[in-house]
Amino acid sequence: MKWSFKLGTFSGIGVYMHWTFLLLVAWIYTSHLKLGEDAGQALAAVGFILALFLCVMLHEFGHALTARRFGVKTRDITLLPIGGVARMERIPEKPIEEFWVAIAGPAVNVAIAAVLFAVVAPLNGVSALFDVELLEGNFLIRLLWVNLFLVAFNLLPAFPMDGGRVLRALLATRLGRRRATVIAAGVGQAMAVLFCVVGIFYNPMLILIAVFVFLGAQAEAGAIVLQSALAGLRVRDAMMARYRALDATDTLDTAVEQLLAGSQQDFPVTEDGKVVGILRRNDLVKALADGRRATPVREVMSHQCDAVEAHTDLSMAMEALRRAGCASAPVVTDGKLVGLLTLENVSELVMVNNALHKDHE
Repeated sequence: MKWSFKLGTFSGIGVYMHWTFLLLVAWIYTSHLKLGEDAGQALAAVGFILALFLCVMLHEFGHALTARRFGVKTRDITLLPIGGVARMERIPEKPIEEFWVAIAGPAVNVAIAAVLFAVVAPLNGVSALFDVELLEGNFLIRLLWVNLFLVAFNLLPAFPMDGGRVLRALLATRLGRRRATVIAAGVGQAMAVLFCVVGIFYNPMLILIAVFVFLGAQAEAGAIVLQSALAGLRVRDAMMARYRALDATDTLDTAVEQLLAGSQQDFPVTEDGKVVGILRRNDLVKALADGRRATPVREVMSHQCDAVEAHTDLSMAMEALRRAGCASAPVVTDGKLVGLLTLENVSELVMVNNALHKDHE
């Protein structure tokens, strides 16, 4: 995630903190000073927030390590002021697997609360657990209650939060992933509206969470609909068969001519009949701005977007494009260039297929 700095790598997973988290820490510290507390008390408040986010990080590792058991890798974990985000490469295929991955995070918080209970109950008595406030009192007891709150809050059916994912997994066992996602996303967006209303009157932080939930539900529902639309299709079904390629020795002037001659934005680059890269429009424009019109294409082309085989599953190819941050990729068959796969062409294929599907309903 942009504007994040790395805290370290644990169990092979990079952990990052978004810079806005520092604003939260600074706000907590200054707020306590304004209440008349001394620096030590303000630092203690910051320490509690850091302990809370350590629990949040462990929560995300619960998701990540459970997903790993089902063969799903986690790219990284990022801590934000509103919580944590574990970016997985994909959603587990089976609903029961998604259920266990979703429930693993809250289960970690339950385990933390149980450990804290085992520590504080003998020392302070069970009655002390109910005689504490959020901003003051026994540090461990407050942390115990916050972990229980995290469990309850995360299990609300507000997709794409944990509870929403649990709901989708349960629905998917009966309705299939696409229909289950649409229903769970609708429930999640309704919950987001409720969060927003409550946030207006009680806690502005809920408004931020509402925006995250609403947009997250919308985005994931769209991704699942797209994935369903691509099911069973191959790269050759979506590639541009009429395209223009460039030779690695061509100059950028030649590339400009090709760019202006049609609607194609990215150009496969070949050398001695083999694909060696792709010249992207943004890279071309940047080089032109630097006065490099006579520069050979090979010096500006990108090696980031690997060629894909025409028989490759289209969903897998799209995932590879997304991971690489590419909008297009050369298509080859036995090493020979046969087409160009672009996100725009895939979108048009989905649009046409949806129209044909509706026509036959």
